[in-house]
Amino acid sequence: QVQLVESGGGLVQPGGSLRLSCAASGSIYSIAAMGWYRQAPGKQRELVATSSGGITNYADSVAGRFTISRDNAKNTVYLQMNSLKPEDTAVFYCNANVRRSPVTAYSSYWGQGTQVTVSS
Repeated sequence: QVQLVESGGGLVQPGGSLRLSCAASGSIYSIAAMGWYRQAPGKQRELVATSSGGITNYADSVAGRFTISRDNAKNTVYLQMNSLKPEDTAVFYCNANVRRSPVTAYSSYWGQGTQVTVSS
């Protein structure tokens, strides 16, 4: 099996910063894309940022404020969030496309989510 464990969420004031981490563990042969998604109350889950093959992609709403990075040796992805706004409040989920062996296809895995609340 593959597990994704997120950490780093919490309560922060508007304009503040947080850094999320997500570590993948278990039966992993290789990881392609890793990314972050978020879901606010009453809304659908949306893409925040992804990283694949050295290429990063950001939602327009976070571009210039958030930075995604990876430590491939540790199977870990990070999300540095600066200039946070109340509308960034959501549960943030980590996602990874993982190959468990050389002969299996990539499968998508999700973390359990971490709450980010931006409020004064």
